[in-house]
Amino acid sequence: MTEEKLKELLSSMTVEEKIGQLVQLTGDFFIDEGIATGPMEWLSINEDQVKCTGSILSTVGAKKLKDLQDRYMAINPHHIPLIFMADVINGYRTVFPIPLGQGCTFNPELVEEMASVAAKESARAGIHVTFSPMVDLVRDARWGRVMESTGEDVYLNARMSSAAVKGYQGSSIGDKDKISACIKHFAAYGAPVAGRDYNQVELSERTLKEEYLPAYKAGVDAGARMVMTSFNTLGKLPCTANEDLMKKTLREEWGFDGVLISDWAAIKELVFHSVAENDEEAAYLGIKAGVDIDMVTNVYINNLKKLIDEGRVPMQWLDDCAYRVLAYKNELGLFENPYKDADEDYDGKVDSEHMAFARKAAPESFVLLKNEGMLPIPTKATNDCGSVAFIGPYMNETNICGSWTIFNNNDDNITLEQALKERNPEISYVIEPGCKTLAAGQHFVGFQSKFDNPLTEAEQESMMEKAVKAASEADRVVMAIGEFNQMTGEGASRTEITIPEHQLELFRRVAMVNDNIIVVNFSGRPLDIREINKKAKAILQVWYPGTVAGYAVMDVLFGDAAPSGRLSMSFPYNVGQVPVYYSELHTGRYAEDPENRFTSKYMDAPNDPLFVFGYGLDYTDYEYSNLRISSNTISENSPIKVSVDVKNVGWRDGKEVVQLYIQDMVGSVARPLRQLKAFDKVDIKAGETKTIDFTITTDMLKFYDVNMNYVAEPGEFKVYVGRDSKASLCESFRL
Repeated sequence: MTEEKLKELLSSMTVEEKIGQLVQLTGDFFIDEGIATGPMEWLSINEDQVKCTGSILSTVGAKKLKDLQDRYMAINPHHIPLIFMADVINGYRTVFPIPLGQGCTFNPELVEEMASVAAKESARAGIHVTFSPMVDLVRDARWGRVMESTGEDVYLNARMSSAAVKGYQGSSIGDKDKISACIKHFAAYGAPVAGRDYNQVELSERTLKEEYLPAYKAGVDAGARMVMTSFNTLGKLPCTANEDLMKKTLREEWGFDGVLISDWAAIKELVFHSVAENDEEAAYLGIKAGVDIDMVTNVYINNLKKLIDEGRVPMQWLDDCAYRVLAYKNELGLFENPYKDADEDYDGKVDSEHMAFARKAAPESFVLLKNEGMLPIPTKATNDCGSVAFIGPYMNETNICGSWTIFNNNDDNITLEQALKERNPEISYVIEPGCKTLAAGQHFVGFQSKFDNPLTEAEQESMMEKAVKAASEADRVVMAIGEFNQMTGEGASRTEITIPEHQLELFRRVAMVNDNIIVVNFSGRPLDIREINKKAKAILQVWYPGTVAGYAVMDVLFGDAAPSGRLSMSFPYNVGQVPVYYSELHTGRYAEDPENRFTSKYMDAPNDPLFVFGYGLDYTDYEYSNLRISSNTISENSPIKVSVDVKNVGWRDGKEVVQLYIQDMVGSVARPLRQLKAFDKVDIKAGETKTIDFTITTDMLKFYDVNMNYVAEPGEFKVYVGRDSKASLCESFRL
């Protein structure tokens, strides 16, 4: 449809019809016979209002959505198609590692390909828009939604944000097998006070602009056509009502001309935030801030008409929002093809090519935290390794995809036990779960459904005894343990970020009878694993790996694939350190002298996390040498080339993540100890030396100075290159 036709359509619509385009409902409102009365009563809206709805949330299935679209367009006064939106976070039917694990790949091209696969499967299921990627910067592991972010670093998050958007959208959201991305949650949702979900956020303007906004902007610059507001307050003003943030920053400064949607009921929650006296005032604040779509409330649909009639809301505000929604539908191609890519023959089927790709991709997200000669496990074909006991609840757990994989079919998921038995390795092995992911008798209400462990204490004890006996008779033990998958995600903040106590008890009892323990750790956040680190000889962090978890984990354990992930978020020494991250400020009393009491340090713990950002081992090893820079001075027109030689000194080929950090030695405001500014994931064969080149430009040196100008200040800088954020090879240059 041409722009002229779109404007004609808008001008032909009544006020009520325009408001309807700004309303998102769930599929519960639409039934085979027409419109459901129950949901209408629940939301206090009428049938005529439902007929004008603009979009539907969380209903999927090609056949179902085609039928729904037909029935809706038949009753809509202008036969305007619906947009179908859903939370496809780390995959639709083929589920990939959680986003935090994807951040650990340090491979934007891989992340883009994973998003592209998710887009195809979602589009064939009738979905037009995914509420992904979540690009919130995260530094507090207590917050459950860290699993949806790609981590703690500004630069890495921005790279992954851009990659995901390109993967979902391709060159156009109207293209075959592409869907629209939705950047969320705007803004700074990842920094809630005390790590408690939905809590207030307190950031300086400088910190907000330098550290928290870049990933959102990267997504917008990559072409994201939708942005979602966040639940939190920022400077005590709810973001959903923050006109300066939404209009000045997002639309005017960044040039975003797409659709702005609230998070679930976020406009209505302005009342609970105590910035709106009632729903009418909330509707006024929401549309004044330029929020185009109200997600699943009656605030817009029952209040905007009155506000317009009274002159409080100019008709232009409504027209602007409604036009953006109509233009969005047009960009998706829905006026010409309201079904877009919905395909009943494809939808719901397992795509073998996608599964094979997921199996190849997952090991790049695994982070080998420790390995004292235990991995990979040798077989009789290479070396007689003796017997192995595979113990832990994640040996036969099917919930291995993360808490937000709401369209995944658990029956498709490959457990570790299934993969091990299919592999039938040339070793003597036994499998004893030892316990379930939840403790005996534990009741857990998760985000999606209710979970219970029906075991009695006696039954759990019997399971543990069998596992401990198996461990005592084995030469080495693989323990697959970790958080229950509903312990992370939305609404899953925790003050104790450890592996569940009954699983730790299993670990302790196994450690008493066998020293050769390999821990395979499943979690949606960095955990306090001090106890495990002391007693285990190898630790493989696998997050929630997705549909083919079993295959991918076994591939790594037996050496068919190597873990090449590096931490995208620091693992704290204990929960008392959080938020903990590598790019902190020096402070006036940096803890360099351990004997000096009056420095910035803890009395009962180190300052450094247990495992730092960027850290990760491989099945081979690397030697860095000969760091060199092309010049000791840099200017706007004369960038610096940085080169380093990296040699694979191990016995097998590997993938190394070469990381470059910069430290600004003196600034008009305090500067971080160092910041990641570039990285390169490279294949290096055993015995091979590769020269890795980076280019430093003055744009990489910019920050918000004392006057809030975004500049690169003259002075001395240090560049560090190495394997993680503690990289020691260093050179200096001046601007």
